[in-house]
Amino acid sequence: MNISGNTVFVPGSTSGIGLALALELRARGNTVVVGGRRTELLERISAAHPGIGTVHIDTADPASIAAATEQVLTDHPDLNVLVTMAGVMRVEDWHDPASFLASAEETVTTNLLGPIRLVAAFVEHLRTRPDATIMTVSSGLAFTPLRLTPSYNASKAAIHMLSESIRLQLADTSVRVMELVPPAVRTALLPGQEDSGSAMPLDEFVAEAVGLIEARPDAKEIQVERVKFLRHGEARGDYDQVVEAINGPAVHSRP
Repeated sequence: MNISGNTVFVPGSTSGIGLALALELRARGNTVVVGGRRTELLERISAAHPGIGTVHIDTADPASIAAATEQVLTDHPDLNVLVTMAGVMRVEDWHDPASFLASAEETVTTNLLGPIRLVAAFVEHLRTRPDATIMTVSSGLAFTPLRLTPSYNASKAAIHMLSESIRLQLADTSVRVMELVPPAVRTALLPGQEDSGSAMPLDEFVAEAVGLIEARPDAKEIQVERVKFLRHGEARGDYDQVVEAINGPAVHSRP
């Protein structure tokens, strides 16, 4: 993915990594459209950042994805980059189905079905562009699980393997598949994470990630240094120690 000169759609980007990435890509000379469910946030972004496009989209709703796709492609027929950013993260207790089933279903719908539906909506158009990118967003927790968030971990592991698989299938097209692999970043994804000393500052993450994209436009995965501890534990042979390190001494206790 070239770092500039693109037309980029980032659904699920009204806050956190999505919005910060969208703003940085805009600053690097790209046309950027952000998407989200909350109209008031879209209006606030539009007012604060003239030139950034906005579109209402709920990535858990197929009809909303279809409507947003039509709007984006009508307004931006040169679209060549899709970033499947939307995601949720929930603390779950799998001792009791009543406490985790609804959360698990919501997580899988948003984190896995959402990106699948987005790719389905845009891939035919992207194949018509001479240089196109689908950027998926997994997590370090796709490779090392956090005890408190089983469905999130599983959904991001699925995104990783989905990325690997569709990259193979689309190898005969103009569409690259690039996977962004964040560590814990200071966002509101979980309560308290914005102020967590163990999470990476948002601006540092986005700056490093975009720098890596610029340096390696053909990269399959974008891994900042902070995520490599989680990403490569199994390959290094210290997977069990990494699991223990991120889950603490109460790894077998309930959430």
